[in-house]
Amino acid sequence: MFKEITDFIRAHYGHVEGFIPLHEPRFLGNEKKYLNDVIDSTFVSSVGQYVNRFEQMICDITGAKYAVATMNGTAALHVALILAGVTRDDEVITQPLSFIATANAISYTGARMVFVDVDRDTLGLSPEHLEYFLKNNTTVNSDGDCINSSTGKRIAAVVPMHTFGFPCRIEEIVSVCSEYQVSVVEDAAESLGSTYNDRHTGTFGLAGTFSFNGNKLVTSGGGGCVLTNDEKLARLAKHITTTAKTPHRWEYMHDMVGYNYRLTNLSAALACAQLEQLGTFIANKRETALSYRSFLSDKFPTVNELPEAHANYWLNAIIMRDKSERDAFLKFSNDQNIGCRPIWQLLNRAPMFQNMQSADLSNAEWLEERVVNLPSSVTER
Repeated sequence: MFKEITDFIRAHYGHVEGFIPLHEPRFLGNEKKYLNDVIDSTFVSSVGQYVNRFEQMICDITGAKYAVATMNGTAALHVALILAGVTRDDEVITQPLSFIATANAISYTGARMVFVDVDRDTLGLSPEHLEYFLKNNTTVNSDGDCINSSTGKRIAAVVPMHTFGFPCRIEEIVSVCSEYQVSVVEDAAESLGSTYNDRHTGTFGLAGTFSFNGNKLVTSGGGGCVLTNDEKLARLAKHITTTAKTPHRWEYMHDMVGYNYRLTNLSAALACAQLEQLGTFIANKRETALSYRSFLSDKFPTVNELPEAHANYWLNAIIMRDKSERDAFLKFSNDQNIGCRPIWQLLNRAPMFQNMQSADLSNAEWLEERVVNLPSSVTER
């Protein structure tokens, strides 16, 4: 059966000779033209027309009022957590099934994490498990702060992640958090172009973030973005990502701790050219997902979008029967020069996060042993 799958993948990506990667970029539009424009302008750093154009394009695509470009998705999430008021004495609830950047960004604020389980169908934070944890482990004090009963610390934010571009039950999560007066910061790094009930991911909470890393659906080499509908927060985000420098024609004055997180004009130019192709890319990837689903229907279940969601299918995923079968398939496929990968190790298993509080994580543990990603690049046809 394994050979049938690898043969199908190789046939699907018939234009690729040798190693078939998990996900690689496609440069099929104005990438070279826009990069040459930037080079000719000499504005290659964080000031230039393409940075502004990139931010406007993200607003147009997502429906968000404001977008602030950053150097990568981790920086974007760090900034979004600052906007949410997360500090060193706080806690942040997130899911254990996520790329390490989610936990790293939370750690940059000095806050501690609390890990709550995911739903098996979305691979994202479970609103049911979140509500259970908050109901049984927290109280809202007279100041309106949600306090963890076991630690006495304020839970300042909840960070759900839209895994592999599949929207989690974000409306339900926001509703639960509203009841307990906790801000939602969406890690939408992988879900550009994905919607839930016709609303774009990253726009449901106080702030949302995207990544434009080299392996993403749309790439700027690096790159990230913070979304918000709050003008004050947008101004603050732009300020702190540009070293918190106050405006002046020549003086260097800074009024708070800031970060050199601004996206370069070079990277933004690449991103703009890629964003022009977003619709085509997503249609192509959804065709690939349909092909996988049809071929694998009698072999392994695939991860699919919820009925109320429209996913970009950034990475296609299948669920093996157990860890032993997963490992056997990963060895076989990679021996065949096909870059299948497992889902991430749970964040609570990382040595630096092992002492963080965890709720029951049965779903995440079950998925960790079974989920495999299949090559999912846009096909060239």
